[in-house]
Amino acid sequence: MNKVTVINATSLDEAVSALGSNSAVLAGGTDILNVLKAFILPDPPDTLVNIKTIPGLSYIEENGGMLKIGAATKLADIAESSVVNGKWSSLAQAARAVGSPQLRHMGTIAGNLVQDCRCWYYRAEQMGFNCFRKGGTLCFLTAGNNDKHSAIFGGQVCFTNSVSDTANPLVALDATIVTTKRNIPAGDLLVVLGNILDDNEIITEIQVPEPAAGTSQIFLKWAERKAIDFAEVSVATAISSSGAKIVLGGVAPVPWRATAAEAALPDVDAAATASVDGAFPLPANGTGNIGNRYKIQLTKAMVKRALQA
Repeated sequence: MNKVTVINATSLDEAVSALGSNSAVLAGGTDILNVLKAFILPDPPDTLVNIKTIPGLSYIEENGGMLKIGAATKLADIAESSVVNGKWSSLAQAARAVGSPQLRHMGTIAGNLVQDCRCWYYRAEQMGFNCFRKGGTLCFLTAGNNDKHSAIFGGQVCFTNSVSDTANPLVALDATIVTTKRNIPAGDLLVVLGNILDDNEIITEIQVPEPAAGTSQIFLKWAERKAIDFAEVSVATAISSSGAKIVLGGVAPVPWRATAAEAALPDVDAAATASVDGAFPLPANGTGNIGNRYKIQLTKAMVKRALQA
């Protein structure tokens, strides 16, 4: 790993001042340290600003019908919280689905939201593939091995999939991401090539309004391995008498709102079928690569399970 300077910030103002174009925030460290050790970036950060040393960024509280979670709150704490499991159970389910117990006791809610993608071309060590995300001119998934960590929706220039488990229920539950600069609807935070945060912007809190009375919510995840692995398809729902939200993970570079499926309700079979409207699976390329067409059927099955739960 290249030489990296670590700044142990004691306040948000200090942390913001220390951040710049060639720096990164250090919280749980479960992703950024692996990125640095593998030399996957052409211009990796040379400064890490540690926010774990800032007091008051780890908490879970309900205040006036609003769930408030500090950005540095561990995923394990969210998964085990009686407050979150009470009214925001899909978020607790998603936090519980992340990685392994060791990772959940290190990883934070903000880190899970903005973690880097898992495309094996992007993550190849020693800059093995100069893909579009790194300044190259193509996405290697389109002509390469694309059966895992790939999108069937909205790839545009990059066909990797979203990997944040917690992002899906947060979008479905109309959460707001509070930063040192602004309030961002959860559905607007992530974009095809990453997120909309400025270089010197830090997430400080996640706010989730209390769901309407009678709201049905769930988070389900399918991964090739039951533990540790990232979702190939996941689904978060929030359904009430006033409307429905169905948010898919693992099928697009961002959490994908299945609006056609929402419109097809209350017919569960029709909603499951409509959940893949507009999908364009990537083809099989070469020996051993099956493509990602299987995600079409898997998505429909996962949506049906979620709606029938």
